Amino acid sequence: MLVIARVTGAPLGLRKLPLVILAAAFGIFGYNALVFVALTITPASDGALIVPTINPVLTVLFASFIGERLTANKLVGLAIATVGAAIVIAAATGLTFSGERLVGDLLLLGGAACWSVYAILGSITTRHGSPLGVTAVACLAGAVMLFPLGFLEHGYADVPSWPLVAWLDIAYLVVFATIIGFVLFYWAVRRFGAGLASMVSYLVPIFALIQAVTILGEEPEPLEIVGGGIILVGVRVATLRFKAETPLEEAATASG
Repeated sequence: MLVIARVTGAPLGLRKLPLVILAAAFGIFGYNALVFVALTITPASDGALIVPTINPVLTVLFASFIGERLTANKLVGLAIATVGAAIVIAAATGLTFSGERLVGDLLLLGGAACWSVYAILGSITTRHGSPLGVTAVACLAGAVMLFPLGFLEHGYADVPSWPLVAWLDIAYLVVFATIIGFVLFYWAVRRFGAGLASMVSYLVPIFALIQAVTILGEEPEPLEIVGGGIILVGVRVATLRFKAETPLEEAATASG
């Protein structure tokens, strides 16, 4: 990402470097450390359901502290989508949380909180740098923070023995989940604000259900389908605009 940013002339946001590093501490270091550890002791389905449903609520609330409007339709949409997410979670998990799984789910909640802070900081840092440039610097700083933790496990001694499928998984995380996903997310934060951008997280459970059916051949519970529909209604309500509003990046440009 740094190479692409330099070649394309995308600003790195170095004027706000302390904030970019702080964003890295929450969004790259904190989020990934908590979520990946959680995934070793709790089902991946919990991660696909809990993090994206808690994250928008926290982000919208946090965003109000930096001046983003907490509109009535946004609150109503959040409430509707949260109800839908709760239905999906209840149908998928049966609400059986105990032992290690409960600890893992609490770590996932911590990861969601970290991501919300990352989104809020991004609404500030992307005013002084491009989504690509800011994400590149944040990922580099976050990687430096994460690297020492590897020595607490196998110390990277097992890296040469990783199978091809593991490297393909990592390649997917790098290209799609990080380069494309993170950059698009910060673009949305810059364009629409952290609160609205975070609403796309509600779509993760729906995509998880679709992939479970098409890739794993699973059959979703009827309640999961109902919950997915309610989520879509909530997202639509939250993103309704009843009057013209100036996009955040245009407002920032005008005020600068």
